Amino acid sequence: MDEYPEPVHKPAAGALDPRAELSEFLRTRRARLKPEDVGLPDFGRYRRVPGLRREELAQLAGVSVAYYTRLEQGNGRHVSAEVLDAIARALRLSDAEHAHLTHLAKPKQKRKPAVRTQQVRGPLRTLLDTMDGVPAILVGRRSDILAWNRMAAAVFGDWAELPAHERNWAWLVFLKPEYRDLFVDWEHKANDVVSQLRMDAGSHPDDPRLSALVGELSVKSEEFRRLWATHDVKEKCHGIQRLHHPLVGGLDLRLESFHQADAHERMLVTYHAEPGSPSAEALRLLASWGTDATRAGAGMPPARTA
Repeated sequence: MDEYPEPVHKPAAGALDPRAELSEFLRTRRARLKPEDVGLPDFGRYRRVPGLRREELAQLAGVSVAYYTRLEQGNGRHVSAEVLDAIARALRLSDAEHAHLTHLAKPKQKRKPAVRTQQVRGPLRTLLDTMDGVPAILVGRRSDILAWNRMAAAVFGDWAELPAHERNWAWLVFLKPEYRDLFVDWEHKANDVVSQLRMDAGSHPDDPRLSALVGELSVKSEEFRRLWATHDVKEKCHGIQRLHHPLVGGLDLRLESFHQADAHERMLVTYHAEPGSPSAEALRLLASWGTDATRAGAGMPPARTA
């Protein structure tokens, strides 16, 4: 199992503005709904704005138009939990989106941003080591990759060879070309990464490292800018991850994730194959090839042999 210091991303000018984030989040959620989606009549073929009007949303939530307008302009300092619940129902928000709205409208009291390394407990490192046939990764805030086992390196590449600030899912997916080939549905993976990063931004808008990461990706990747502007949020807990590995070809792996009880922002992410499947046999081969498989992960050339 490998563990390295928390990535430190290059500083970016400015920080995430919670008021602007709240405003854009509400506007984009309102824009995706049509009157007929929520049981309202549509009296005109031509609407100046996409989706619901502010007055329609206010009507559904049971608040005044002026009140909702102030909230959508980023002024959520005195909004109650009951009003946020009503707006979340009117907008048909998912649980993750509802939580994100609450974080944006009622941010935690500002405190000096923590700069200490996200520590990984010894027993957790041991657990990763014992999961010998299952790729396993510990992911922290900002999608930083904090620790991983040998099988994860065999599947995704030896992150130990990367600079610290590149050991981050968002950085890898958008700025490292090999990962476009690794993920069969790269667009889906990219959307998952950005959506999770948005969740982090709502919870920690004053995190300088997160702001720096978003700034760097926004400058270097047009695709990141496009997805970031959608303000989509969700938590990736489970699903199928389809990969094209440079040594064994196709891998269909079941992704499962578990929040760490004493550090909820960190997740243990595992990938396993159905017993007896071609993917299970491919993982077995990768495990048997050892260092060569590790170097071949994510498109790195196999080690030379004498």
